[in-house]
Amino acid sequence: MAADSLVKVIFEQDGVFIHPSSDEDGIEQDLLISGSLRIVDKDAEIIVEYRPLEDTVDPSNMLCAGKDSSSVMEWDQCPGEKSHQLLETQQSYETEWDMVNAVFFKKKTCTNGEGSLNHSHERSRWAFTFSISDLRSITVKEEGWTLVVFKLKESTSLPALHFHQGGSTEFLDSLRRFTLLSEAPDDETCLWVSTPNKALSQSFENLLDDNNFGLVHQKFRKDPYVTTLGGFSKVTNYIFDAFRGTEEQHQRPPEEVADLLGEVIPGLEINQQEEPGFEVITRIDLGTRPQVTRREPLSAEDWTKHLDPEGRMINIAHLKQVIFKGGLCHAVRKEAWKFLLGYFPWDSTLEERKTLHRAKTDEYFRMKLQWKSVSEEQERRNSRLRDYRSLIEKDVNRTDRTNRFYEGIDNPGLVLLHDILMTYCMYDFDLGYVQGMSDLLSPILYVMENEVDAFWCFVSFMEQMHHNFEEQMQGMKTQLIQLSTLLRLLDLAFWNYLESQDSGYLYFCFRWLLIRFKRELSFQDVLRLWEVMWTGLPCQNFHLLVCCAILDSEKQKIVEENYGFNEILKHINELSMKLDIEEILQKAEGICLQIKSCKDLPHSISIILGFDTEVSGSDPADSGSPPASRPTQRPDACSNGLGHLRETSNSHNSCKVAFIS
Repeated sequence: MAADSLVKVIFEQDGVFIHPSSDEDGIEQDLLISGSLRIVDKDAEIIVEYRPLEDTVDPSNMLCAGKDSSSVMEWDQCPGEKSHQLLETQQSYETEWDMVNAVFFKKKTCTNGEGSLNHSHERSRWAFTFSISDLRSITVKEEGWTLVVFKLKESTSLPALHFHQGGSTEFLDSLRRFTLLSEAPDDETCLWVSTPNKALSQSFENLLDDNNFGLVHQKFRKDPYVTTLGGFSKVTNYIFDAFRGTEEQHQRPPEEVADLLGEVIPGLEINQQEEPGFEVITRIDLGTRPQVTRREPLSAEDWTKHLDPEGRMINIAHLKQVIFKGGLCHAVRKEAWKFLLGYFPWDSTLEERKTLHRAKTDEYFRMKLQWKSVSEEQERRNSRLRDYRSLIEKDVNRTDRTNRFYEGIDNPGLVLLHDILMTYCMYDFDLGYVQGMSDLLSPILYVMENEVDAFWCFVSFMEQMHHNFEEQMQGMKTQLIQLSTLLRLLDLAFWNYLESQDSGYLYFCFRWLLIRFKRELSFQDVLRLWEVMWTGLPCQNFHLLVCCAILDSEKQKIVEENYGFNEILKHINELSMKLDIEEILQKAEGICLQIKSCKDLPHSISIILGFDTEVSGSDPADSGSPPASRPTQRPDACSNGLGHLRETSNSHNSCKVAFIS
């Protein structure tokens, strides 16, 4: 299930400068070396690297904004005198809204002269790389901007880095996740670097690289490199360093863990002792898990076969089944995702969709004009809008920057990402922007390559995901408990092991659920997983079975290696970018069929997976509607499948489950 390890970017900041003649009073622009500063994880080693601009940006095939400033097109820029050409031209109704667009692409001249090569060579000599384990101290000074100087243990001083465009605080906060920075007693500008034990420094990383430390328990700030759950602005008030302490605190009472979890996720009730009540004990034999196969992605030719002469989609149930079993070829995604997400009705004609798109374009740009027309003076009196903008700008600058679509400086894809998120704040001002939402938008914009289409598809996706980002986190609480319920049914022995290691609440799966595996899979695998899940097949809450499939593949290593609380967190975190999506989908579908074939399935499990809905004759696969966007609500004791389970015995593929009413 594991693939070759990849370099993971922890922090990236463009526009960091070196002043070769920084001792001179006047600094000319030509004397500045501009570059990119990154912190990366290479095979469990944390590396800091600085690369001058020419070493980081490939000018060929850059992305640029089209005339309507809402579509991203490819920029073909070849060496020599050949002029650029747009590989795609587009006449769009959106051109009428040019006055509210601000996306532009600044073309850089390209020469083949020998002097250019020498200039590039001169700049490349300023590149440097070092491991944080080799770092002795960091000097931080203010000269109208922040200046940072690294000193290595071998007494080597590297060129000073000048953060003209900000970002020094975020850089230092990112370093603090892996090392301890303490102020030198005799020099307040100098920070001594202490690298912790490697086993600790590789602990469960914060979810979305938020660098604001603990909001509730200040005591956890003493150990910032030991992180489990990250902060997400108002959506969480999560503590960076909750749940995991030092090695001496490895074995903590279950009551303490429950108290911490209850504070981190307010309102989540966790019962440490069995509750009195009436028990109905049923022996559940899940039987043998069936073997399933996957197929090739749906081709463009097959997609067109599902269109009638007026452009309506036909045989929708079969089409969804084909997409579920194999996904889509990339050429089809731009059109198909609009249907899967509910932006376009399945039964709409081509003309109806054109009319809808025109209306949605008007609606989008009116909302965009609302925030673009706010003056600086107005924004100073609107703290919420100001906070939304600040958080969006911060997150956009670090969202998928290794992806070609978003890499480089002044990338128009980043501007569109920013503008869509700002406009969403106008669409849903109560929710506004919460960290993590940029991760959900990024793949959609990548596929749509159009600002308006990407926005409305994102709106549809957020209708499904909205409860994940609400301040009370009720959706996340529900999903964590539902996942625990499913895992107990599927593998009681494994769940008991996790429970014995204070991990039965499965909070290490939080990031999986919050942003739908966006940080666990490669970018292309995320596209495949999302389009499969958007079919609504083969059951409700299929993403929970995807979690179960991953845990099923990892349980042997976790149990055989006798992983404790810390090791489980570390191991789950290190699965990122090492998962095989086709294998996961295969196993998850098999688990669904295995559960569905059970004759004595507990009612709460049927509620979680929506099997009761199917029995009543309302199969989501036969309708044109997107999958349900909210968990099913029931007023009884088993609401949302949250009835408490008590296990009384265990055997292979079977267990006894007691439901307390």
